[in-house]
Amino acid sequence: MALDIDRVFQALGDPTRRAILDRLSLGPQSVSKLAEPLGVTVTAIGQHLQVLEETGFVRTQKAGRVRSCRLESAGFRAVEQWAAEHRTTWERRLDALGSLLAEDDH
Repeated sequence: MALDIDRVFQALGDPTRRAILDRLSLGPQSVSKLAEPLGVTVTAIGQHLQVLEETGFVRTQKAGRVRSCRLESAGFRAVEQWAAEHRTTWERRLDALGSLLAEDDH
């Protein structure tokens, strides 16, 4: 599944979603457990989780009345791939800028 990179970065742009990812890096947690320290409702966490699930960062599953969440790697891989594809261009431009600035010093 190819992820929309704009949507992936939009998902990471929200501080609550980044906090959810940070908490899930400690291990799987229930939606209610995620909501406690963030000071938001379980409904709001559910909406954030939907975005994170659509962008490949989180997987949720329901067992009885409890919905648990865990990290997934697809979203992180999309960010890594995007950065790798752009790194050479950025490095070349920064090298050119460094050379230009060095010439101005002389």
